[in-house]
Amino acid sequence: MTTRTFSANPADALASRKWYVVDAAGQPLGRLASKIASVLSGKHKPSYTKHVDTGDFVVVVNAAKVKLTGNKLDQKHYYHHSAIPGGFKAESYRSLFQRHPEFPIEKAVKGMLPKNPLGRKMLDKLKVYETADHPHAAQQPQPLP
Repeated sequence: MTTRTFSANPADALASRKWYVVDAAGQPLGRLASKIASVLSGKHKPSYTKHVDTGDFVVVVNAAKVKLTGNKLDQKHYYHHSAIPGGFKAESYRSLFQRHPEFPIEKAVKGMLPKNPLGRKMLDKLKVYETADHPHAAQQPQPLP
């Protein structure tokens, strides 16, 4: 008897998608981002297939209350370059967090996903909100175990 390797197809993956809600209040940014990236890519499922998007949707609430340990509020910087000479910008986590509290979670998760069209498709399933309110109640999201 021979064993066969299971390979999910995109139609089956679409039918079995679930919605999860994660409360980011008090959770460390990196640990939260790695768990979210795993769920978005589908690694928590037995039907995980590397070349098919088998992941689920994740709704992150209370993004403004995510925790950074140590002195990272002032020492961690986000960098951007406009491709114009002299266009290098560095912004501390504290000032970025006050201006756009969802961005650090989105950026941390994006860095943990594949850098290809499939990874960009996975990132579309991430919904991040500053407060506890979100417009996805109709999808009946369950708490992420």
